[in-house]
Amino acid sequence: MGAYIKAISYYLPEEVLTNADLVRIFPQLTEVEIFRATGIRKRHITPHGIIGSDLAYLSAIKFFDEHPIKKKEIDFLLFCTHGSDYNGPSSACILQDRIGLPNHCGAMDIPYGCTGFVYGTAIAKSLIESNLAKNVLLLTSDIPTTVIRPENHELRAIFGDGAACTLFSISKNNSSIGDFVFGTDGRGAKNLIVRNSGRREPVTMEYLEKNSDAGGMLNGTMEMNGAEIFIFAVKVVPTMVKQVLEKNNLQQDDIDLFIFHQASGFLLEILRKKLKIPKENFFVYLENVGNTVSATIPIALKEAIKEGKAKTGDKILLAGFGIGYSWAGTVIQL
Repeated sequence: MGAYIKAISYYLPEEVLTNADLVRIFPQLTEVEIFRATGIRKRHITPHGIIGSDLAYLSAIKFFDEHPIKKKEIDFLLFCTHGSDYNGPSSACILQDRIGLPNHCGAMDIPYGCTGFVYGTAIAKSLIESNLAKNVLLLTSDIPTTVIRPENHELRAIFGDGAACTLFSISKNNSSIGDFVFGTDGRGAKNLIVRNSGRREPVTMEYLEKNSDAGGMLNGTMEMNGAEIFIFAVKVVPTMVKQVLEKNNLQQDDIDLFIFHQASGFLLEILRKKLKIPKENFFVYLENVGNTVSATIPIALKEAIKEGKAKTGDKILLAGFGIGYSWAGTVIQL
């Protein structure tokens, strides 16, 4: 009994921040410079008071409107985010009730970021292939714009908010999810981190006063060492891709499409060239959404299917990498 990705929907907030908007805020920049560095023209911004589970809920409601599956058929819910509602209870429990999923449905949070969708895919596959579940719903939702200081033009140019809802089910044909490669190097944790967002570094009065001009930055403040993140990705991702191919007994030419975590256009192009992947086999979708963290891969996969770049029977290599440091990859067949 195998598992496969059956359907995907995603939701983006209505408010957008364009490159023209950024230039008005940061006149030292130009739209051409921003696009050349990021591959992004606009990104979606979460309204004040809306959090990650709200976007996840809206993606789920959209999912059930778009696809012919009943809520009562879902028997496990996974929620991947870096922004939980509370330290307790699990946000997945809250979403189970809010979405209207049945009481026999399991629910679990996955506190992951850029690699979260691939990790969630592994868990969903494990649940189905061990006969613990038949239909697993994976919600990936992040709101990085809420933890970026207003004057940080580098991070504001890269990140956008968004959520995706992906259904995993029992495969009845050749559709499948292959073997996985995982990796972790916690020594890089400090290079992409949200400070003052947990018990190790709680919010203090001094922190609130320091950030009073930005509303206090109550959810913490993102810090990124862009150079170190770039070095990490260029070193780790090509090796991971080769390991994923080997583990699945495939050659690079056997892959119809490569979809990586949509970190930035510049980095993705470097990785594509390093791996010698033809442009037509490498899908990029971040120009109008930005880096939506855990939601980038399902959003890109949905768009690849919509554009006819990913078709039934195609083998697609998925690769997540980033905050942690963490990385994970697999091959799916639609």
